[in-house]
This record gives sequence, C-alpha cells and structure tokens, in this order.
Amino acid sequence: MKAWRFYGFNDLRLDNISPPACRPGHVVVKVRCVQPSVTEAQLARGIKTLAYERIKKRLETEAPVQLFGHEFCAEIVEVGGGVSKFKAGDRVAARAKLPCGSCPLCLSDRSSLCRKGPVIGFDLPGCFSELGLLPEIALVKVDDRISNSEAACLQSLSDSVAAVETAGIRVGDTVAIFGQGSMGLECLQVARNCCAGKIITVDVRDEACQKSLELGADASINAKQDDPVAAIRDQTEGNGADVVFECAGGSPQQGLSGSKTLNQAVDAVRSGGKVIGVSWFGEPFSVDIDLLRERSLRYLFPDISTLAHLEYTVRLVASGRVQLKPMITHVLSGIESVPQAFEITANKGKYKAISPAQVML
Repeated sequence: MKAWRFYGFNDLRLDNISPPACRPGHVVVKVRCVQPSVTEAQLARGIKTLAYERIKKRLETEAPVQLFGHEFCAEIVEVGGGVSKFKAGDRVAARAKLPCGSCPLCLSDRSSLCRKGPVIGFDLPGCFSELGLLPEIALVKVDDRISNSEAACLQSLSDSVAAVETAGIRVGDTVAIFGQGSMGLECLQVARNCCAGKIITVDVRDEACQKSLELGADASINAKQDDPVAAIRDQTEGNGADVVFECAGGSPQQGLSGSKTLNQAVDAVRSGGKVIGVSWFGEPFSVDIDLLRERSLRYLFPDISTLAHLEYTVRLVASGRVQLKPMITHVLSGIESVPQAFEITANKGKYKAISPAQVML
C-alpha cells in the first residue's frame, strides 16, 4: 500500500510498504478522509509544541516512520479476533489516546483517564496511508448522517467538548473565546449548547470573525482593528466575561499569537472567573501569578477527552446541534495531496483556511 513516512523534520515521502496484518482486538480500515492537526503541522516542521521531544527521538532512532494522522474517517475492511462492536463496512473515527492497561487508573476501571498509553499517530501509525490498523477500544461508529469529511473532525471536536465541560458553564454565563480556528469555533458551538448566555469571539482574520457570527457568536472582535479586552469589558458592563477560552496561543511561526492572547484572556475575564487554556505553547512563558491570586482567577486546562466525549460528538453532529461543514474550507483529493494539506494547515492565514486541510482518499 501507499503510505507517507517521515525521514526527518520537513522530510515526508510517499512509500510503498506492506499493508498491516489484522490481529486480535484490532481492525484494518480503508482511510476515507484524513487531516493533519495544527499540532501535527507544527511538529512536521520541527517546531516545538506538544510531544516535540518524543517525535524528535523517534525520527532520530526509527526513521523512516509513519507519523501523525489521528484525525480521520475510515471504513472497516477486516476485523480481528475478539472484536465485537464493529463489522466490515462500518465507518469509524478514533480517540487518539489509548489506555496503557497496567497503571493504577487502568486497574481501577478508570482507564479512560490514563495518560500513559500510546497515542495514535505519535506512538502508533496514524492514517496518512491507504490502510490502517486500529485498536477496537479507540473507535466509535460514525452515524450515517455524518459525512466522511465531517467525521474526520470528530476527534478535534471531542477535545473541545472536554474543554467546555472543564469550564463548568452556568446558565447565562458570558463566554469569550480568543481564536476562531477549528477548536475555537467548536468551543463556541458546544458552549452555546451548554447554556452559555452572550458569546463574544476574538480573532485577527475577517473570515474567521465572520464564520463565528454565522455559527452563533453574539459579537466578534477583530483584534487587529479593536482592543479585544476593552471591547469585551464594554460589552459586559465593565466586569469582563465569566469564562474565557484561550484558543489562539502558540508558535508565531505558524501565525499563532505566542502568549499574547493568554495575557489578554486574563485581562478580559471577570474577577473570580475562569480562563480555559486550550492552546499548546511549545515553550515556557511568564505568568503574573500574584495577579491571578489577587483577582481569584482560575486558570484551568481541559480534562482528557474520553471515548464518551467522542461518542457524544457523534450525537452533536448527527443531530445538527454542532455544524462542522461550514468550518471545512479546503478539501484535497488523493493521497498524493498530503504534503499540500500540511502546508495549508501550517499556514491557515495565508490560505484563508479555518479548519485543517483535508485529504479525501
């Protein structure tokens, strides 16, 4: 089969390799749609972010190696022994993080919270290939009302669901969201489903601000034109938002904001409010802890997304409560298009992309 393998950072090649052999507890799938996450697009270029050291070590010791591709939709073509939930012909999406099976959490029936197990695309081969081998415990069945393109976004949406759950939004809370890429727009829609009151979004791109208004934001601020902190306080009678999601931080090399939007989020939240840190930054930065303490702020990070979160995303999208199709702006054809998908995803501002670029196989 054809599969993309990394020989080093910035060195991705389409190789012919042996197809995966099915084994107990696993299924072989034919990949229908796959997209690089923003994190994967950074790692492919050697930019420091989540799992950088792990990927660097694998490239130094194992290359060529199949990497990335945990956001996908695939069709099962073969099931291994012991697989009971799925059959050939089922379409599936996957939770990226798997339980290790041996830690105290796993041994106490809380394996969904385990962080020691392998990650699809990072430790196990992902789906930048014609066929893939996936463990049954990672999978959910895709509803017939969901397209292959939408299904490839479900894993990202499950992380956004976990972020909103962590926020503990109360009825009528004012919510502000910095960054209107895929996760920002997902948090917007999930927060709306979780009884948020006014929702205010912030981005630096007109197309992203417009998209957030189309998907339910009450107001959207272009931070290149207006001071977002002043605008949020003006729209909240000077108090600030009850909950602020920070979804824009990260490497400026990828058009992200560094730590600027985190500082703005802290200034835009009301005293006693919550800042939800969705972004990955890739390096340490300074935070004025005394300011957070003096204002009784809570800086929270999303809980790990579980299979239950992923199953919930299927219901959200199938029922129309969350719309993914309007966020999908770039769809490419053929496995040969994978490098172009990485390029677009790594430079979304340049290509006016909202979500990662997708490849239909």
